[in-house]
Amino acid sequence: MLRQDGRDNDELRNCRITRNINKYAEGSCLITLGNTRVHCTASVEDYQPGFLRNTDQGWVTAEYAMLPRATSERTRRAADRGISGRTHEIQRLIGRSMRAITNLDGIGPITVKLDCDVLQADGGTRTASITGAWVCLADACRWLMNNRGVKRWPLAVQVAAISVGVVSGEVMLDLAYAEDSRAGTDMNIVMTGDGRLIEVQGTAEGAPFTDTQLMDMVSLGRRGCETLFALQREVL
Repeated sequence: MLRQDGRDNDELRNCRITRNINKYAEGSCLITLGNTRVHCTASVEDYQPGFLRNTDQGWVTAEYAMLPRATSERTRRAADRGISGRTHEIQRLIGRSMRAITNLDGIGPITVKLDCDVLQADGGTRTASITGAWVCLADACRWLMNNRGVKRWPLAVQVAAISVGVVSGEVMLDLAYAEDSRAGTDMNIVMTGDGRLIEVQGTAEGAPFTDTQLMDMVSLGRRGCETLFALQREVL
Protein backbone atom coordinates (compact mmCIF):
# COMPACT_ATOMS: atom_id res chain seq x y z
CA MET A 1 0.00 0.00 0.00
CA LEU A 2 1.31 3.45 -0.91
CA ARG A 3 1.68 5.57 2.20
CA GLN A 4 0.51 9.17 2.20
CA ASP A 5 4.06 10.54 2.26
CA GLY A 6 5.40 7.98 -0.24
CA ARG A 7 7.49 5.99 2.27
CA ASP A 8 7.99 2.24 2.18
CA ASN A 9 6.39 0.31 5.02
CA ASP A 10 9.78 -0.21 6.68
CA GLU A 11 10.96 3.40 6.29
CA LEU A 12 11.31 6.02 9.02
CA ARG A 13 10.24 9.58 8.48
CA ASN A 14 13.10 12.03 8.19
CA CYS A 15 14.58 12.40 11.69
CA ARG A 16 16.84 15.17 12.93
CA ILE A 17 18.21 15.88 16.42
CA THR A 18 19.63 19.32 17.19
CA ARG A 19 21.52 19.53 20.49
CA ASN A 20 22.20 22.46 22.81
CA ILE A 21 19.25 24.58 21.80
CA ASN A 22 18.71 25.76 25.39
CA LYS A 23 21.67 27.58 26.93
CA TYR A 24 20.45 27.10 30.51
CA ALA A 25 19.71 23.36 30.68
CA GLU A 26 22.38 20.76 31.43
CA GLY A 27 21.14 18.91 28.34
CA SER A 28 18.78 19.96 25.56
CA CYS A 29 17.70 19.07 22.05
CA LEU A 30 15.00 19.49 19.47
CA ILE A 31 13.99 16.21 17.86
CA THR A 32 12.08 16.29 14.58
CA LEU A 33 10.43 13.16 13.20
CA GLY A 34 8.55 14.08 10.05
CA ASN A 35 6.16 16.82 11.15
CA THR A 36 6.43 15.90 14.83
CA ARG A 37 8.67 18.23 16.82
CA VAL A 38 9.55 17.80 20.51
CA HIS A 39 11.70 20.11 22.64
CA CYS A 40 13.56 18.12 25.32
CA THR A 41 15.65 19.34 28.25
CA ALA A 42 17.50 17.71 31.15
CA SER A 43 17.84 19.65 34.40
CA VAL A 44 20.09 18.63 37.29
CA GLU A 45 18.35 19.52 40.55
CA ASP A 46 19.77 19.27 44.04
CA TYR A 47 16.99 17.32 45.68
CA GLN A 48 15.82 13.74 46.02
CA PRO A 49 12.31 12.33 46.19
CA GLY A 50 11.23 11.59 49.75
CA PHE A 51 11.77 7.83 49.55
CA LEU A 52 15.47 8.40 48.71
CA ARG A 53 16.32 10.98 51.37
CA ASN A 54 19.28 10.15 53.58
CA THR A 55 20.70 7.94 50.83
CA ASP A 56 23.34 8.57 48.16
CA GLN A 57 21.09 7.41 45.33
CA GLY A 58 19.97 9.74 42.59
CA TRP A 59 16.78 9.74 40.55
CA VAL A 60 15.70 10.33 36.95
CA THR A 61 12.15 11.39 36.19
CA ALA A 62 10.24 13.07 33.39
CA GLU A 63 7.42 15.44 32.56
CA TYR A 64 5.61 15.56 29.22
CA ALA A 65 3.30 18.17 27.78
CA MET A 66 1.49 18.89 24.55
CA LEU A 67 1.66 22.65 23.94
CA PRO A 68 -1.64 24.38 23.19
CA ARG A 69 -1.28 24.60 19.40
CA ALA A 70 0.67 21.38 18.84
CA THR A 71 -2.37 19.99 16.99
CA SER A 72 -4.91 21.28 14.49
CA GLU A 73 -7.01 22.83 17.25
CA ARG A 74 -5.83 24.63 20.36
CA THR A 75 -5.97 22.57 23.54
CA ARG A 76 -6.12 24.06 27.01
CA ARG A 77 -2.98 24.09 29.11
CA ALA A 78 -2.63 21.55 31.89
CA ALA A 79 -2.67 24.46 34.37
CA ASP A 80 -6.29 25.08 33.34
CA ARG A 81 -7.59 21.54 32.86
CA GLY A 82 -5.29 19.37 34.99
CA ILE A 83 -2.93 16.64 33.83
CA SER A 84 -4.66 13.98 31.76
CA GLY A 85 -4.28 10.25 32.24
CA ARG A 86 -2.52 10.06 28.87
CA THR A 87 0.05 12.63 30.01
CA HIS A 88 0.68 10.73 33.25
CA GLU A 89 1.15 7.51 31.30
CA ILE A 90 3.62 9.03 28.84
CA GLN A 91 5.79 10.83 31.36
CA ARG A 92 5.98 7.71 33.52
CA LEU A 93 7.03 5.74 30.43
CA ILE A 94 9.81 8.24 29.66
CA GLY A 95 11.07 8.15 33.25
CA ARG A 96 11.00 4.33 33.44
CA SER A 97 12.84 4.05 30.16
CA MET A 98 15.69 6.31 31.34
CA ARG A 99 15.99 4.76 34.80
CA ALA A 100 16.25 1.30 33.26
CA ILE A 101 19.69 2.14 31.84
CA THR A 102 21.00 4.62 34.43
CA ASN A 103 23.26 3.76 37.39
CA LEU A 104 21.27 5.74 39.95
CA ASP A 105 23.82 4.98 42.67
CA GLY A 106 26.52 6.58 40.54
CA ILE A 107 25.03 10.02 39.86
CA GLY A 108 24.94 11.19 43.46
CA PRO A 109 22.02 12.46 45.59
CA ILE A 110 20.41 14.55 42.83
CA THR A 111 17.45 14.37 40.47
CA VAL A 112 17.68 14.68 36.71
CA LYS A 113 14.35 16.04 35.47
CA LEU A 114 13.61 15.45 31.80
CA ASP A 115 11.04 17.79 30.24
CA CYS A 116 9.55 16.83 26.88
CA ASP A 117 7.30 19.47 25.33
CA VAL A 118 5.56 18.71 22.05
CA LEU A 119 5.72 21.76 19.79
CA GLN A 120 3.97 20.06 16.88
CA ALA A 121 2.29 16.65 16.83
CA ASP A 122 1.89 14.33 13.85
CA GLY A 123 2.10 10.92 15.52
CA GLY A 124 4.91 9.34 17.53
CA THR A 125 5.25 12.09 20.14
CA ARG A 126 6.00 9.71 23.03
CA THR A 127 8.58 7.75 21.06
CA ALA A 128 10.28 10.92 19.80
CA SER A 129 10.31 12.19 23.39
CA ILE A 130 12.11 9.06 24.61
CA THR A 131 14.69 9.20 21.81
CA GLY A 132 15.38 12.89 22.41
CA ALA A 133 15.32 12.56 26.20
CA TRP A 134 18.17 10.03 26.08
CA VAL A 135 20.36 12.52 24.20
CA CYS A 136 19.59 15.17 26.84
CA LEU A 137 20.29 12.70 29.65
CA ALA A 138 23.65 11.83 28.08
CA ASP A 139 24.59 15.50 27.97
CA ALA A 140 23.48 15.93 31.59
CA CYS A 141 25.66 12.96 32.60
CA ARG A 142 28.60 14.54 30.85
CA TRP A 143 27.88 17.73 32.81
CA LEU A 144 27.82 15.74 36.07
CA MET A 145 31.21 14.24 35.27
CA ASN A 146 32.70 17.64 34.46
CA ASN A 147 31.09 19.62 37.28
CA ARG A 148 30.03 17.26 40.08
CA GLY A 149 32.85 14.77 40.26
CA VAL A 150 30.93 11.76 38.94
CA LYS A 151 33.69 9.27 38.15
CA ARG A 152 32.03 6.68 35.93
CA TRP A 153 29.75 7.10 32.95
CA PRO A 154 26.28 6.48 34.44
CA LEU A 155 24.47 5.20 31.34
CA ALA A 156 24.75 1.50 30.52
CA VAL A 157 23.40 1.72 26.96
CA GLN A 158 21.44 3.91 24.60
CA VAL A 159 17.64 4.05 24.55
CA ALA A 160 15.39 4.86 21.61
CA ALA A 161 11.75 4.26 20.77
CA ILE A 162 9.59 4.04 17.68
CA SER A 163 5.98 3.32 16.75
CA VAL A 164 4.83 0.44 14.58
CA GLY A 165 1.40 -0.75 13.61
CA VAL A 166 -0.89 -2.66 11.32
CA VAL A 167 -2.69 -0.43 8.83
CA SER A 168 -5.06 -1.99 6.27
CA GLY A 169 -3.51 -5.37 7.10
CA GLU A 170 0.08 -4.22 6.50
CA VAL A 171 2.79 -3.83 9.14
CA MET A 172 4.26 -0.32 9.06
CA LEU A 173 7.05 1.55 10.82
CA ASP A 174 6.80 5.03 12.35
CA LEU A 175 3.13 5.90 11.96
CA ALA A 176 2.17 9.47 11.17
CA TYR A 177 -1.13 10.66 12.65
CA ALA A 178 -3.15 9.89 9.50
CA GLU A 179 -1.94 6.27 9.74
CA ASP A 180 -2.13 5.98 13.52
CA SER A 181 -5.72 7.22 13.58
CA ARG A 182 -6.89 4.35 11.34
CA ALA A 183 -4.48 1.63 12.46
CA GLY A 184 -5.93 -1.76 13.33
CA THR A 185 -3.03 -2.25 15.74
CA ASP A 186 -0.92 0.47 17.35
CA MET A 187 2.35 -0.38 19.12
CA ASN A 188 5.22 1.54 20.70
CA ILE A 189 8.58 -0.15 21.21
CA VAL A 190 11.28 1.08 23.60
CA MET A 191 14.63 -0.61 23.04
CA THR A 192 18.18 -0.48 24.35
CA GLY A 193 21.25 -0.04 22.18
CA ASP A 194 22.25 -3.66 22.77
CA GLY A 195 18.94 -4.96 21.47
CA ARG A 196 16.95 -5.57 24.65
CA LEU A 197 13.37 -4.41 25.16
CA ILE A 198 12.34 -1.99 27.88
CA GLU A 199 8.69 -1.72 26.97
CA VAL A 200 6.28 -2.94 24.30
CA GLN A 201 2.90 -1.19 24.28
CA GLY A 202 0.60 -2.83 21.75
CA THR A 203 -3.16 -2.60 21.37
CA ALA A 204 -5.58 -3.95 18.80
CA GLU A 205 -7.88 -1.08 17.88
CA GLY A 206 -9.85 -3.31 15.52
CA ALA A 207 -9.28 -6.98 14.76
CA PRO A 208 -6.86 -8.84 17.07
CA PHE A 209 -3.32 -9.16 15.76
CA THR A 210 -1.56 -12.47 15.23
CA ASP A 211 1.67 -13.87 16.65
CA THR A 212 3.26 -13.39 13.24
CA GLN A 213 2.22 -9.74 13.09
CA LEU A 214 3.53 -9.23 16.62
CA MET A 215 6.95 -10.60 15.72
CA ASP A 216 6.97 -8.61 12.47
CA MET A 217 6.22 -5.41 14.39
CA VAL A 218 8.95 -6.06 16.95
CA SER A 219 11.44 -6.85 14.18
CA LEU A 220 10.51 -3.71 12.25
CA GLY A 221 10.70 -1.63 15.43
CA ARG A 222 14.17 -3.01 16.10
CA ARG A 223 15.34 -1.88 12.66
CA GLY A 224 13.87 1.56 13.23
CA CYS A 225 15.57 1.89 16.62
CA GLU A 226 18.91 0.88 15.11
CA THR A 227 18.63 3.85 12.75
CA LEU A 228 17.81 6.13 15.69
CA PHE A 229 20.76 4.77 17.71
CA ALA A 230 23.08 5.67 14.84
CA LEU A 231 21.64 9.19 14.76
CA GLN A 232 22.06 9.59 18.52
CA ARG A 233 25.70 8.54 18.27
CA GLU A 234 26.25 10.91 15.38
CA VAL A 235 24.89 13.98 17.17
CA LEU A 236 26.79 13.18 20.37
